[in-house]
Amino acid sequence: MIQSLVNTPDGTQLVKLLLRWSHFVAGITWIGLLYFFNLINVPFQKTLDAPTKGKVNPELLTRTLWWFRWGAVVTVLVGLTYYAMYILAPESKAAGVNPWVQLGIWLVIVLVTYAIMFALYRVPALTKDGRILAVVIFILILVMTWAILYVMGNASNVTDIVGNKTYLGNKSLSIGVGGGMGILMLLNVWGVIWPAQKRIIAWTRDNAANGTPIPPEAAGLARKAFLASRTNAWLSLPMLFFMAQSHDYAFFAGK
Repeated sequence: MIQSLVNTPDGTQLVKLLLRWSHFVAGITWIGLLYFFNLINVPFQKTLDAPTKGKVNPELLTRTLWWFRWGAVVTVLVGLTYYAMYILAPESKAAGVNPWVQLGIWLVIVLVTYAIMFALYRVPALTKDGRILAVVIFILILVMTWAILYVMGNASNVTDIVGNKTYLGNKSLSIGVGGGMGILMLLNVWGVIWPAQKRIIAWTRDNAANGTPIPPEAAGLARKAFLASRTNAWLSLPMLFFMAQSHDYAFFAGK
């Protein structure tokens, strides 16, 4: 009875199933903790006095940030593997282009975008007012999205039987955009949020145990970590949209 209802996956199908399942579980862990930090922890911290923070935060944040940062790594690496092997590769083959070239170009666009974003967090005029920083980053993300769609959306060396060129499909383009945003978020975690929080946690623990004054630079690090976390929270919304709709509605079609 059960055998007639269940299709046993072959090797390739099993790998795809495990990759997607791992991607979902890790992603839920990562984004769930991202929302916890932004929606719950930030306002909650304002209600705590300094002695309570010294007792609570080192233990709480050390544990949550471990799952947060490694959830981000697993989410992106597993997703990148699935994207390269089972989405970009077959669609690139159909379009007659090299999938590794397309993957490389895509990664370069994303990494250049993050290099600019990382530099923005070091501009006092922007970090002083988060609204201004948000506008600048919004424009930067639009430029990245345009670059990904322009380069990958025009990739084609094959024509169909009626002479029309075959381009990369909606999945490659939509996940290219959403996945690019996900990589930016990962780099924010490891490039800004975790380095800052690691130092702040150590200072807070030392202050609680030994009374050592927390260095003045802690406020600046906390501000950068906060802005990077807020950026990730807002960026997660279009990221999830483009990732989710890639399997249903054809939002993009090459060219």
